[in-house]
Amino acid sequence: MITIHNARIVNLGREYTGYVAIDGEFIHAMGDGAAPEALLAASQEVIDAAGMLLIPGCIDDHVHFREPGLTHKADIASESRAAVAGGVTSYMDMPNTKPLTITAEALEEKFDIAARSSVANYSFFIGATNDNIDTLLSIDNKRVAGVKLFLGSSTGNMLVDESDVLHRLFRECRTLISVHSEDEAIIRERRAFYTGRFGEDLSVFYHPLIRSAEASAQWNWRADMAHGSMWRTSPQPASWNCFGLSRYWISASQPRLVCTTSGLPTTIMPRSAPA
Repeated sequence: MITIHNARIVNLGREYTGYVAIDGEFIHAMGDGAAPEALLAASQEVIDAAGMLLIPGCIDDHVHFREPGLTHKADIASESRAAVAGGVTSYMDMPNTKPLTITAEALEEKFDIAARSSVANYSFFIGATNDNIDTLLSIDNKRVAGVKLFLGSSTGNMLVDESDVLHRLFRECRTLISVHSEDEAIIRERRAFYTGRFGEDLSVFYHPLIRSAEASAQWNWRADMAHGSMWRTSPQPASWNCFGLSRYWISASQPRLVCTTSGLPTTIMPRSAPA
């Protein structure tokens, strides 16, 4: 057991001097003031953290560690160390790698790499495509962070635009679905507009003009499903160039919200189905 004492603890809206005892992977005891002598005596290691802050480890639910295939940018070893240095003890990596993390084999490869090289806790998203719905429904939800769904074109072939695939995914998938929510038709229309006037080699200046707030806010798709309804709202100011909050209700027995990415990385559970 390891006991950290005399630390300035910041937790649950409070700041106080106290102690935390760790037994294996779990917190054994914690409290205000001086650590009990019996606890210190029973500890294999005692850390005097006087003058130091002790805070809960952060969880980053949206990282791009670029391994495999893009390790000239970063890799799991380097980025997990950077995460820990900044107080992030757990992360969830996105599927934008080479190859894309859209198969069970690619997912297992990332888990194997992380087992060898990550210094932080980890999990991975698997990307949805129009063709891998059976894989998404067969993954181990206790290991995988969730399914990443692109409704606007992005990396590789991770655009899902077939309504029957979307219906089945939201009806049958039993894990978190992280939605990159944009309107593909608007993106294509705006890209054609700007490339038609300024050529294919557009600067980054045009990115928020092509993938605009409208591309997010105007995706108002509603579809009746076998076990409920599905809807989306984007209550965002027109000035935002990010993706709006996507909300889905699957059934009265399993209501849930799913998170979006880039700007609003939030996972929220609703209390009830819509009226």
